[in-house]
Amino acid sequence: MVRIRAEEEVPEERVPGAAGPEARGDAVALDAWLAEAGKQVVATLREAGPGAEVWGWAGIRDAGFWARRVTHEITVHRADATLAAGLPYEVAPEVAADAIDEWLQIVAYVQRTVPQHPAKELRGAGRGIHLHATDTEPELNAEWLVELTEDGVAWHRGHRKADVALRGPLTSVLLAFYRRLPLDAAELEVLGERDLLEFWLERATFG
Repeated sequence: MVRIRAEEEVPEERVPGAAGPEARGDAVALDAWLAEAGKQVVATLREAGPGAEVWGWAGIRDAGFWARRVTHEITVHRADATLAAGLPYEVAPEVAADAIDEWLQIVAYVQRTVPQHPAKELRGAGRGIHLHATDTEPELNAEWLVELTEDGVAWHRGHRKADVALRGPLTSVLLAFYRRLPLDAAELEVLGERDLLEFWLERATFG
């Protein structure tokens, strides 16, 4: 089901183009369908405005949530296609940093609201993960401390020592945090308790 307003549901079959292009397996048709779908999303979000009330699954009931979510979905899934083709990929620093912020917010939200999700195991006596981008300007503050507390995940931006650190270019840190790059990628460095970082990555996953 697709909800277009806070109180209204619409079956997917009634959403124009939701099933994809009619010509299955046609790369040109798929490319055109993706381009048109993207235009429709952008136009709809702009027309609605960021404060428009809509349904949302993360406790944020405005169109701004979806603008942000779609931006990061496209960022990561474009990386999937680009990496599969063996091509270089880089994300705008502000987008990459906000994608990490949002991912941490999603993990914390799911941990609070979905008891059966593996994220519930991300708890502990203050053990910490530090993410450190090595190629950004200081004013972006592209560093994060993620703590596993008894009450759940807590995080904030900034530099602080932790049990394990993941260091590298911001795009690579983002993609590793989304499990698109292996921790052994040449441009990344893991310092400290690698098992803790792997524990996080195994449980902070969705889809």
